[in-house]
Amino acid sequence: MKAVFKHEAGLYSHGLLAYVFGAFLLEFIGIGAMLYNINAAVANFEYALGTFCIGFVALVPILTMRVLAEEKKQKTDQLLSLLPLSSTDIILGKYFAMALVFVIPMLVACVYPLIFSMYGEVYLPTSYGALFAFVFLGLALIAIGMFISSLTESQGMAAGLCVVVMLFCYYSASLADYIASTAFNLVALVVIAALLALLVRRLTCSDAAGILVLVLCLAAVGVVWLVSPDSLATLLPDLMSRLSLFERFYTFVNGVFDVTAIVYYLSVAAFFLFLCVQSWEKKRYNG
Repeated sequence: MKAVFKHEAGLYSHGLLAYVFGAFLLEFIGIGAMLYNINAAVANFEYALGTFCIGFVALVPILTMRVLAEEKKQKTDQLLSLLPLSSTDIILGKYFAMALVFVIPMLVACVYPLIFSMYGEVYLPTSYGALFAFVFLGLALIAIGMFISSLTESQGMAAGLCVVVMLFCYYSASLADYIASTAFNLVALVVIAALLALLVRRLTCSDAAGILVLVLCLAAVGVVWLVSPDSLATLLPDLMSRLSLFERFYTFVNGVFDVTAIVYYLSVAAFFLFLCVQSWEKKRYNG
């Protein structure tokens, strides 16, 4: 893992991607700080971070689109598979290199609240609590983008899919307010179950595994329908709201440090890194 990390970090340091990513990241945060902390004279730096969240929709695909897709396209993944490295070492090495590219600009952003505190009253605990959560939110989204990159050999396809997923993550809580039909919820849950089964089928190359996942998901929906039919009207909206990465971050923006949200971000990152490992293993053994 250390060798992969050093190699990837070296590539980022000698290329433009890391610098462009860091520049745009700081620019978006700076625009939010200018709007709230300077123009509106608001002391809450966390508001600037809450405003910037939409920027992840563009920045995460830019950072992650090539990380695994390009390896597959150039067939260098086969060379990596010949090295005495496990799939976990390869995935974690690449992930931590991207995490470093993300964290370094955030260290610069940590200076902003201190600068603002020199010209007014800034409650630093909430500002740095929001910055802390913002970093973990970004790490979770990067893991999702990395997994999407592992599913295709095309950087453009990986970037496009990642933008769609990021937009859904950002607006999922808002969309949940418009979903109240039992019939629509039922159809949507069945479609989600089918997509999940196809994903498992793709990662495992096992029809039985895909069918098993589909049957289990449909059985769970059936049980909910039989036990409490009325709950189907709110089941999908509740899931969308509770699983929203961005909605949990707004808790920090409101001044509450939610430890469960940090654990959730770490769990999401670990889950999608696990899926990345499975996708890499599939490519290794199937060529």
